[in-house]
Order: sequence, then structure tokens, then C-alpha cells
Amino acid sequence: MASLLEKVQTLISANLHAMVDSALRANSLAVFDQYIREVEDNLENLEDAVATVGGEVKTLRRKKADLDQKSSALDRNIDIFLQEGKEDLALAAQSKMNSTNRLLQNYEQVLERQEAEFTSLQEVRLKLEAKLTEVKQEREELQALLDLARSKELTAKTYKSLDDLTGSGDDDIARVAEGIRARLDKASARSEMQASSLDAQMDEVLEQRALESQLAERKARLGLD
Repeated sequence: MASLLEKVQTLISANLHAMVDSALRANSLAVFDQYIREVEDNLENLEDAVATVGGEVKTLRRKKADLDQKSSALDRNIDIFLQEGKEDLALAAQSKMNSTNRLLQNYEQVLERQEAEFTSLQEVRLKLEAKLTEVKQEREELQALLDLARSKELTAKTYKSLDDLTGSGDDDIARVAEGIRARLDKASARSEMQASSLDAQMDEVLEQRALESQLAERKARLGLD
């Protein structure tokens, strides 16, 4: 149990910033994946430990309840024996009740420790689950970042490859490369043209509304409404 809790505490205290830096340097999410595997494995062991201790707590509570009932029954019997003048039976019952109460006290001490351990394990489990959720969210964001970086690298390599083909000395290859570059330039120009057209349309609409607003104000002054 102690070794499990030590592993779990180490996982909970893991530095996410260091993990992110390591992943970015390596351009890989391997460090995150390894951490997630370790957390999930230890979380499974921790859940088993929680269930085990929780079962022990229930057993102790049941045994303590049985001893409480026995002690209460003996206490009533002692009063009955004394009222009936059966002191020998009362002495025997008193001795048995004392033994039962000592055992009951031991159960109470053990139960207190087990309940504290059960509560502690539950808290640790919740912390580890929260850490796992946080790491998975960080991994998703980092995955998107790395994908974007790879996409930009691929685009840069594509342009570099076109440059290399253009200067390779083969006329056919140069024409193909130039054709690809021309299509890329055309697509870029079309996007710019559409954006420019949209800006112009917006300016035209805004200007029209401004003129209409001016005329409306003039009509109001002249009482033409």
C-alpha cells in the first residue's frame, strides 16, 4: 500500500510544464502517452485498494454493531440477575461484558484507523483522476499544436521542392513545377480578390446607408416626413 501511494503521489505531483517542454522539443507526444498509461495502471490499482479498505471498513462496522448488541444484552442481563438475587450469574455476565467491551474498544480503534485510511485513499483517487483529466486535455491541445506545426513544415517543404524542381535543369519538370506554382498563386490571388470584393461590397453598403441617413435627417428638418 505504501509503495502504491508513493507512486501515486509522484504522478500527482508531475510537472506538466516540463512535460509540455519535453514533448515540444521531441516533436512527439510520447512523454504524455507514457504518463497517461502509468496513471491509468496505478489508478486501477488504487481503485482496487479503495474497494479493499472500504470492504474492511464495512466488516468492522458490522462486527462492532454485533458487539454493541451483545454488550447491551449483557448489561440488561446483569440488572435482571441482580434483581432476582442471582449474583453468581450477574458476576459471570459482568465478566463477559467487560471482555466484550474491551474487544469492542479494540474494534473501535481499528475502525477509526481504517476509516481514516479509506477517506485518504478516496481523496488521493479523486486527485489522480483530476490530474489524468488535466493531462488528457493538455495532450489534445498539444496534439493540435504539433499538427499545425507539421502542416506548416509540409507547406514549407512543398514550396522548397518546387524551387528545387524549377532549378533542376529539366524543362519538362520545370514546366510542371511552374504550373503548380501558378495554380497556387492563382488560388491565393482569387482569395485576395474575394476578400477585396467583400470589403468593397461592405464599404458600398455602409456608404449607401450613410447617404440615406443624411437624407432622412434633412427631410425631418424640412418636415417632409
